[in-house]
Amino acid sequence: MLELLLCSLVTILPDYLYRRYRQGKRFGKEITFFSVWHELRWGITGCLMLTIALITMIFYYHPSTTSAAIYFRTVPILPEVAGRVAEVNVGYSAAVKKGDVLFRLDNSKQRAALETSKRKVAEVEASLTSARADVVKADAQVGEAKASWQQAKDELDTKSELQRRNPGIVPQRDIEKLQVVVDQRQAGIDAANAARETAGLRVSTLLPAEKESAEAALAEAQVDLDKTFVRAGVDGRVEQFLLRTGDVVNQMMRPAGILIPEGAGRSVLQAGFGQIEAQVMKPGMIAEATCISKPWVIIPLVVTGVQDYIAAGQFRSGEQLIDPQALRQPGSILTFLEPLYAGGLEGVTPGSSCIVNAYTSNHDVIADPKTGALKGFALHVVDATGLVHALLLRIQALLLPVKTLVLSGH
Repeated sequence: MLELLLCSLVTILPDYLYRRYRQGKRFGKEITFFSVWHELRWGITGCLMLTIALITMIFYYHPSTTSAAIYFRTVPILPEVAGRVAEVNVGYSAAVKKGDVLFRLDNSKQRAALETSKRKVAEVEASLTSARADVVKADAQVGEAKASWQQAKDELDTKSELQRRNPGIVPQRDIEKLQVVVDQRQAGIDAANAARETAGLRVSTLLPAEKESAEAALAEAQVDLDKTFVRAGVDGRVEQFLLRTGDVVNQMMRPAGILIPEGAGRSVLQAGFGQIEAQVMKPGMIAEATCISKPWVIIPLVVTGVQDYIAAGQFRSGEQLIDPQALRQPGSILTFLEPLYAGGLEGVTPGSSCIVNAYTSNHDVIADPKTGALKGFALHVVDATGLVHALLLRIQALLLPVKTLVLSGH
Protein backbone atom coordinates (compact mmCIF):
# COMPACT_ATOMS: atom_id res chain seq x y z
CA MET A 1 0.00 0.00 0.00
CA LEU A 2 2.78 2.43 0.83
CA GLU A 3 4.49 1.71 -2.49
CA LEU A 4 1.20 2.33 -4.31
CA LEU A 5 0.74 5.69 -2.59
CA LEU A 6 4.28 6.76 -3.47
CA CYS A 7 3.92 5.71 -7.10
CA SER A 8 0.56 7.45 -7.42
CA LEU A 9 2.24 10.76 -6.48
CA VAL A 10 4.33 10.64 -9.66
CA THR A 11 1.78 9.00 -12.00
CA ILE A 12 -1.92 9.47 -11.14
CA LEU A 13 -1.52 12.86 -9.46
CA PRO A 14 0.32 14.51 -12.41
CA ASP A 15 -2.21 12.95 -14.80
CA TYR A 16 -5.10 14.38 -12.79
CA LEU A 17 -3.49 17.81 -12.50
CA TYR A 18 -3.07 17.86 -16.27
CA ARG A 19 -6.71 16.93 -16.82
CA ARG A 20 -7.89 19.44 -14.22
CA TYR A 21 -5.91 22.56 -15.00
CA ARG A 22 -4.89 21.95 -18.62
CA GLN A 23 -8.08 20.44 -19.99
CA GLY A 24 -10.45 21.94 -17.42
CA LYS A 25 -12.00 18.64 -16.37
CA ARG A 26 -13.33 18.39 -12.84
CA PHE A 27 -14.39 15.62 -10.47
CA GLY A 28 -18.12 15.21 -10.45
CA LYS A 29 -18.47 16.82 -13.85
CA GLU A 30 -16.31 15.46 -16.68
CA ILE A 31 -14.48 13.06 -14.36
CA THR A 32 -16.87 10.70 -12.57
CA PHE A 33 -16.59 7.29 -10.92
CA PHE A 34 -17.42 5.68 -14.23
CA SER A 35 -15.13 7.77 -16.45
CA VAL A 36 -12.12 8.04 -14.13
CA TRP A 37 -10.69 4.76 -15.45
CA HIS A 38 -10.72 6.23 -18.98
CA GLU A 39 -9.69 9.76 -18.14
CA LEU A 40 -6.76 8.75 -15.92
CA ARG A 41 -5.88 5.56 -17.79
CA TRP A 42 -2.29 6.61 -18.42
CA GLY A 43 -1.68 7.55 -14.81
CA ILE A 44 -3.36 4.42 -13.46
CA THR A 45 -1.48 2.14 -15.85
CA GLY A 46 1.81 3.85 -15.09
CA CYS A 47 1.09 3.68 -11.35
CA LEU A 48 0.46 -0.05 -11.45
CA MET A 49 3.56 -0.74 -13.52
CA LEU A 50 5.75 1.49 -11.36
CA THR A 51 4.33 -0.01 -8.15
CA ILE A 52 5.10 -3.56 -9.30
CA ALA A 53 8.61 -2.52 -10.34
CA LEU A 54 9.18 -0.68 -7.04
CA ILE A 55 7.93 -3.59 -4.91
CA THR A 56 10.09 -6.02 -6.89
CA MET A 57 13.16 -3.83 -6.48
CA ILE A 58 12.58 -3.25 -2.78
CA PHE A 59 12.05 -6.90 -1.91
CA TYR A 60 14.98 -8.04 -4.04
CA TYR A 61 17.65 -5.55 -2.99
CA HIS A 62 16.33 -5.09 0.56
CA PRO A 63 15.03 -8.57 1.48
CA SER A 64 12.83 -9.27 4.44
CA THR A 65 12.00 -12.47 6.29
CA THR A 66 9.93 -13.64 9.21
CA SER A 67 11.88 -16.93 9.39
CA ALA A 68 14.37 -15.63 11.92
CA ALA A 69 15.16 -16.70 15.44
CA ILE A 70 17.93 -16.72 18.01
CA TYR A 71 18.91 -20.37 18.04
CA PHE A 72 21.01 -21.80 20.85
CA ARG A 73 22.81 -25.09 21.38
CA THR A 74 21.81 -27.43 24.18
CA VAL A 75 23.73 -30.26 25.82
CA PRO A 76 21.77 -33.42 26.66
CA ILE A 77 22.44 -34.78 30.14
CA LEU A 78 23.31 -38.46 29.77
CA PRO A 79 25.42 -40.80 31.92
CA GLU A 80 28.35 -42.71 30.44
CA VAL A 81 27.23 -45.91 32.15
CA ALA A 82 23.84 -47.45 32.83
CA GLY A 83 22.55 -47.63 36.36
CA ARG A 84 19.91 -46.68 38.89
CA VAL A 85 19.80 -43.12 40.21
CA ALA A 86 20.81 -42.95 43.85
CA GLU A 87 20.94 -39.20 44.43
CA VAL A 88 19.71 -36.07 42.60
CA ASN A 89 21.35 -32.72 43.38
CA VAL A 90 19.43 -30.28 41.12
CA GLY A 91 15.80 -29.43 40.63
CA TYR A 92 13.63 -28.95 37.56
CA SER A 93 15.46 -25.75 36.67
CA ALA A 94 18.72 -24.56 38.21
CA ALA A 95 21.94 -22.71 37.42
CA VAL A 96 25.05 -24.90 37.55
CA LYS A 97 28.80 -24.47 37.25
CA LYS A 98 31.24 -26.63 35.38
CA GLY A 99 32.00 -29.73 37.45
CA ASP A 100 28.90 -29.58 39.65
CA VAL A 101 27.39 -33.02 40.34
CA LEU A 102 23.91 -33.20 38.82
CA PHE A 103 23.04 -36.70 39.97
CA ARG A 104 24.72 -39.90 41.17
CA LEU A 105 24.12 -43.48 40.16
CA ASP A 106 24.28 -46.45 42.51
CA ASN A 107 28.02 -47.18 42.69
CA SER A 108 28.34 -50.00 45.22
CA LYS A 109 29.85 -52.30 42.57
CA GLN A 110 32.35 -49.63 41.49
CA ARG A 111 33.33 -48.85 45.07
CA ALA A 112 33.94 -52.56 45.73
CA ALA A 113 36.10 -52.77 42.61
CA LEU A 114 38.03 -49.67 43.74
CA GLU A 115 38.62 -51.19 47.19
CA THR A 116 39.83 -54.44 45.58
CA SER A 117 42.27 -52.49 43.44
CA LYS A 118 43.57 -50.62 46.48
CA ARG A 119 44.13 -53.92 48.27
CA LYS A 120 45.97 -55.28 45.25
CA VAL A 121 48.30 -52.28 45.24
CA ALA A 122 48.95 -52.75 48.97
CA GLU A 123 49.60 -56.44 48.36
CA VAL A 124 52.16 -55.69 45.65
CA GLU A 125 53.85 -53.10 47.86
CA ALA A 126 54.10 -55.71 50.66
CA SER A 127 55.54 -58.21 48.18
CA LEU A 128 58.07 -55.59 47.11
CA THR A 129 59.15 -55.08 50.72
CA SER A 130 59.47 -58.84 51.19
CA ALA A 131 61.45 -59.12 47.97
CA ARG A 132 63.93 -56.51 49.19
CA ALA A 133 64.42 -58.62 52.32
CA ASP A 134 64.95 -61.65 50.07
CA VAL A 135 67.68 -59.74 48.24
CA VAL A 136 69.46 -59.12 51.55
CA LYS A 137 69.03 -62.79 52.49
CA ALA A 138 70.40 -63.86 49.09
CA ASP A 139 73.43 -61.60 49.57
CA ALA A 140 74.09 -63.30 52.93
CA GLN A 141 73.72 -66.73 51.35
CA VAL A 142 76.21 -65.79 48.64
CA GLY A 143 78.67 -64.70 51.31
CA GLU A 144 78.12 -67.91 53.26
CA ALA A 145 78.66 -70.03 50.16
CA LYS A 146 81.85 -68.18 49.29
CA ALA A 147 83.19 -68.66 52.87
CA SER A 148 82.47 -72.38 52.74
CA TRP A 149 84.13 -72.64 49.35
CA GLN A 150 87.15 -70.73 50.60
CA GLN A 151 87.47 -73.01 53.64
CA ALA A 152 87.34 -76.16 51.49
CA LYS A 153 89.76 -74.62 48.99
CA ASP A 154 92.25 -73.71 51.71
CA GLU A 155 92.16 -77.24 53.14
CA LEU A 156 92.63 -78.73 49.65
CA ASP A 157 95.57 -76.45 48.94
CA THR A 158 97.23 -77.33 52.29
CA LYS A 159 96.99 -81.07 51.81
CA SER A 160 98.03 -80.81 48.18
CA GLU A 161 101.15 -78.89 49.25
CA LEU A 162 101.97 -81.54 51.91
CA GLN A 163 101.53 -84.28 49.33
CA ARG A 164 103.83 -82.43 46.96
CA ARG A 165 106.57 -82.06 49.58
CA ASN A 166 106.22 -85.49 51.17
CA PRO A 167 104.58 -87.91 48.73
CA GLY A 168 102.46 -90.49 50.46
CA ILE A 169 101.98 -88.49 53.68
CA VAL A 170 98.39 -87.63 52.67
CA PRO A 171 96.25 -90.32 51.16
CA GLN A 172 95.25 -89.55 47.55
CA ARG A 173 91.72 -90.45 48.41
CA ASP A 174 91.45 -87.54 50.88
CA ILE A 175 92.69 -85.08 48.25
CA GLU A 176 90.08 -86.31 45.79
CA LYS A 177 87.35 -85.97 48.42
CA LEU A 178 88.45 -82.39 49.14
CA GLN A 179 88.35 -81.58 45.41
CA VAL A 180 84.77 -82.84 45.24
CA VAL A 181 83.89 -80.69 48.27
CA VAL A 182 85.42 -77.63 46.60
CA ASP A 183 83.39 -78.26 43.44
CA GLN A 184 80.24 -78.67 45.53
CA ARG A 185 80.95 -75.38 47.34
CA GLN A 186 81.49 -73.67 43.95
CA ALA A 187 78.12 -74.97 42.76
CA GLY A 188 76.63 -73.59 45.98
CA ILE A 189 78.10 -70.16 45.14
CA ASP A 190 76.58 -70.32 41.64
CA ALA A 191 73.18 -71.29 43.07
CA ALA A 192 73.35 -68.46 45.63
CA ASN A 193 74.27 -65.96 42.88
CA ALA A 194 71.34 -67.21 40.78
CA ALA A 195 68.99 -66.82 43.73
CA ARG A 196 70.38 -63.31 44.32
CA GLU A 197 69.81 -62.38 40.68
CA THR A 198 66.28 -63.75 40.78
CA ALA A 199 65.49 -61.75 43.92
CA GLY A 200 67.02 -58.65 42.33
CA LEU A 201 64.88 -59.07 39.20
CA ARG A 202 61.75 -59.32 41.32
CA VAL A 203 62.66 -56.07 43.08
CA SER A 204 63.79 -54.16 40.00
CA THR A 205 61.45 -55.45 37.27
CA LEU A 206 58.71 -57.95 38.12
CA LEU A 207 57.14 -56.40 41.19
CA PRO A 208 57.36 -52.78 39.89
CA ALA A 209 55.55 -53.96 36.74
CA GLU A 210 52.90 -55.66 38.87
CA LYS A 211 52.59 -52.48 40.92
CA GLU A 212 52.10 -50.37 37.80
CA SER A 213 49.44 -52.80 36.57
CA ALA A 214 47.73 -52.67 39.95
CA GLU A 215 47.88 -48.86 39.97
CA ALA A 216 46.47 -48.79 36.42
CA ALA A 217 43.64 -51.06 37.55
CA LEU A 218 43.13 -48.73 40.51
CA ALA A 219 42.96 -45.72 38.20
CA GLU A 220 40.49 -47.55 35.96
CA ALA A 221 38.34 -48.42 38.95
CA GLN A 222 38.45 -44.78 40.03
CA VAL A 223 37.35 -43.70 36.55
CA ASP A 224 34.48 -46.19 36.64
CA LEU A 225 33.47 -44.80 40.03
CA ASP A 226 33.70 -41.21 38.76
CA LYS A 227 31.41 -42.11 35.84
CA THR A 228 28.62 -42.73 38.30
CA PHE A 229 28.78 -39.03 39.19
CA VAL A 230 27.18 -37.12 36.29
CA ARG A 231 28.61 -33.59 36.26
CA ALA A 232 27.93 -30.42 34.33
CA GLY A 233 30.42 -30.09 31.47
CA VAL A 234 30.04 -26.31 31.15
CA ASP A 235 28.66 -23.37 33.06
CA GLY A 236 25.00 -22.94 32.26
CA ARG A 237 21.50 -23.74 33.33
CA VAL A 238 19.67 -27.05 33.66
CA GLU A 239 16.13 -27.04 32.32
CA GLN A 240 13.36 -29.67 32.33
CA PHE A 241 15.36 -31.94 34.64
CA LEU A 242 12.79 -34.61 35.48
CA LEU A 243 15.10 -37.32 36.82
CA ARG A 244 14.27 -38.68 40.26
CA THR A 245 15.85 -41.14 42.69
CA GLY A 246 15.18 -44.71 41.65
CA ASP A 247 14.99 -44.06 37.90
CA VAL A 248 17.06 -46.29 35.63
CA VAL A 249 19.08 -44.40 33.02
CA ASN A 250 21.38 -45.35 30.17
CA GLN A 251 22.70 -43.82 26.97
CA MET A 252 19.94 -45.37 24.83
CA MET A 253 17.11 -43.73 26.77
CA ARG A 254 15.93 -40.14 26.62
CA PRO A 255 18.17 -37.48 28.19
CA ALA A 256 17.74 -36.88 31.90
CA GLY A 257 17.48 -33.17 31.13
CA ILE A 258 18.89 -30.33 29.07
CA LEU A 259 21.92 -28.21 29.92
CA ILE A 260 21.97 -24.82 28.21
CA PRO A 261 25.51 -23.34 28.14
CA GLU A 262 25.94 -19.92 29.65
CA GLY A 263 25.61 -17.19 27.04
CA ALA A 264 23.90 -19.45 24.49
CA GLY A 265 21.57 -17.54 22.18
CA ARG A 266 22.85 -14.16 23.32
CA SER A 267 25.10 -13.11 20.46
CA VAL A 268 23.94 -14.41 17.05
CA LEU A 269 20.63 -14.31 15.24
CA GLN A 270 19.93 -16.71 12.35
CA ALA A 271 17.59 -15.80 9.52
CA GLY A 272 16.45 -17.67 6.42
CA PHE A 273 15.97 -15.61 3.26
CA GLY A 274 14.50 -16.79 -0.03
CA GLN A 275 16.74 -18.55 -2.51
CA ILE A 276 16.34 -15.66 -4.96
CA GLU A 277 18.34 -13.51 -2.53
CA ALA A 278 21.46 -15.71 -2.91
CA GLN A 279 23.18 -13.07 -5.09
CA VAL A 280 22.20 -10.21 -2.78
CA MET A 281 22.98 -11.51 0.71
CA LYS A 282 26.63 -10.79 1.50
CA PRO A 283 28.62 -10.51 4.73
CA GLY A 284 28.83 -6.93 5.89
CA MET A 285 25.26 -5.96 4.96
CA ILE A 286 23.40 -3.82 7.47
CA ALA A 287 20.16 -5.27 8.78
CA GLU A 288 17.46 -4.53 11.31
CA ALA A 289 15.23 -6.78 13.36
CA THR A 290 12.31 -6.65 15.71
CA CYS A 291 11.54 -9.61 17.95
CA ILE A 292 8.33 -10.75 19.60
CA SER A 293 9.96 -11.09 23.01
CA LYS A 294 11.11 -7.46 22.84
CA PRO A 295 8.36 -5.50 21.05
CA TRP A 296 8.55 -1.92 19.80
CA VAL A 297 12.33 -2.09 19.57
CA ILE A 298 14.40 -2.04 16.37
CA ILE A 299 17.72 -3.88 16.74
CA PRO A 300 20.55 -2.84 14.35
CA LEU A 301 22.43 -5.87 13.01
CA VAL A 302 25.20 -6.75 10.59
CA VAL A 303 25.41 -9.87 8.44
CA THR A 304 28.51 -11.80 9.53
CA GLY A 305 28.08 -14.97 7.51
CA VAL A 306 26.05 -16.57 4.75
CA GLN A 307 25.80 -20.35 4.51
CA ASP A 308 26.90 -21.55 1.08
CA TYR A 309 24.54 -24.53 1.08
CA ILE A 310 20.76 -24.85 1.24
CA ALA A 311 19.77 -27.39 3.85
CA ALA A 312 16.83 -28.68 1.79
CA GLY A 313 19.26 -30.14 -0.76
CA GLN A 314 21.15 -32.43 1.60
CA PHE A 315 20.70 -36.19 1.48
CA ARG A 316 22.06 -39.38 2.97
CA SER A 317 23.03 -42.36 0.90
CA GLY A 318 20.43 -45.09 1.14
CA GLU A 319 18.60 -47.79 -0.74
CA GLN A 320 16.42 -45.45 -2.81
CA LEU A 321 17.22 -43.15 -5.71
CA ILE A 322 16.86 -39.40 -5.23
CA ASP A 323 13.80 -37.79 -6.80
CA PRO A 324 13.96 -33.95 -6.94
CA GLN A 325 10.17 -33.83 -7.05
CA ALA A 326 10.13 -35.17 -3.51
CA LEU A 327 11.77 -31.92 -2.35
CA ARG A 328 8.65 -30.28 -0.96
CA GLN A 329 10.27 -27.35 0.83
CA PRO A 330 12.35 -25.08 -1.43
CA GLY A 331 14.69 -24.18 1.41
CA SER A 332 16.23 -20.84 2.26
CA ILE A 333 19.56 -19.03 2.48
CA LEU A 334 20.77 -19.20 6.07
CA THR A 335 22.46 -16.03 7.28
CA PHE A 336 24.11 -15.20 10.59
CA LEU A 337 23.62 -11.74 12.05
CA GLU A 338 25.24 -10.12 15.06
CA PRO A 339 24.31 -6.90 16.86
CA LEU A 340 25.89 -3.81 15.39
CA TYR A 341 26.43 -2.48 18.91
CA ALA A 342 27.40 -4.28 22.11
CA GLY A 343 24.41 -5.56 24.05
CA GLY A 344 22.11 -5.25 21.06
CA LEU A 345 20.33 -8.54 21.79
CA GLU A 346 20.08 -7.89 25.51
CA GLY A 347 16.55 -8.52 26.66
CA VAL A 348 15.70 -10.77 23.71
CA THR A 349 14.81 -14.24 24.94
CA PRO A 350 16.88 -16.97 23.22
CA GLY A 351 14.67 -18.83 20.77
CA SER A 352 12.49 -15.79 20.14
CA SER A 353 11.04 -15.32 16.63
CA CYS A 354 11.99 -12.14 14.82
CA ILE A 355 11.32 -10.14 11.67
CA VAL A 356 14.51 -9.17 9.83
CA ASN A 357 15.18 -6.66 7.06
CA ALA A 358 18.51 -6.56 5.25
CA TYR A 359 19.61 -3.50 3.26
CA THR A 360 21.81 -3.40 0.18
CA SER A 361 24.45 -0.66 0.20
CA ASN A 362 26.13 0.46 -3.02
CA HIS A 363 28.10 3.30 -1.44
CA ASP A 364 31.49 1.92 -2.46
CA VAL A 365 30.37 1.38 -6.06
CA ILE A 366 28.86 4.86 -6.26
CA ALA A 367 32.03 6.43 -4.81
CA ASP A 368 34.18 4.64 -7.40
CA PRO A 369 35.34 7.18 -10.07
CA LYS A 370 34.82 4.52 -12.75
CA THR A 371 31.07 4.41 -12.04
CA GLY A 372 29.06 6.37 -14.63
CA ALA A 373 26.49 9.03 -13.76
CA LEU A 374 23.51 6.99 -14.94
CA LYS A 375 24.61 3.87 -13.09
CA GLY A 376 25.35 5.92 -9.98
CA PHE A 377 21.88 7.49 -10.12
CA ALA A 378 20.28 4.05 -10.48
CA LEU A 379 22.25 2.73 -7.51
CA HIS A 380 21.23 5.79 -5.49
CA VAL A 381 17.60 4.94 -6.25
CA VAL A 382 18.16 1.33 -5.15
CA ASP A 383 19.73 2.44 -1.88
CA ALA A 384 17.03 5.05 -1.27
CA THR A 385 14.22 2.54 -1.61
CA GLY A 386 15.59 0.81 1.48
CA LEU A 387 13.97 3.66 3.43
CA VAL A 388 10.56 2.32 2.42
CA HIS A 389 11.34 -1.12 3.79
CA ALA A 390 12.77 0.39 6.97
CA LEU A 391 9.52 2.32 7.43
CA LEU A 392 7.51 -0.86 6.85
CA LEU A 393 9.57 -2.68 9.50
CA ARG A 394 8.80 0.04 12.02
CA ILE A 395 5.12 -0.21 11.20
CA GLN A 396 5.33 -3.99 11.69
CA ALA A 397 7.12 -3.48 15.02
CA LEU A 398 4.39 -1.05 16.09
CA LEU A 399 1.56 -3.42 15.13
CA LEU A 400 3.24 -6.66 16.22
CA PRO A 401 1.84 -6.66 19.80
CA VAL A 402 -1.63 -5.81 18.45
CA LYS A 403 -1.43 -8.59 15.88
CA THR A 404 -0.20 -11.08 18.48
CA LEU A 405 -2.51 -10.19 21.35
CA VAL A 406 -5.67 -8.99 19.58
CA LEU A 407 -5.84 -10.36 16.06
CA SER A 408 -4.48 -13.85 16.75
CA GLY A 409 -7.58 -15.04 18.60
CA HIS A 410 -6.63 -14.31 22.22
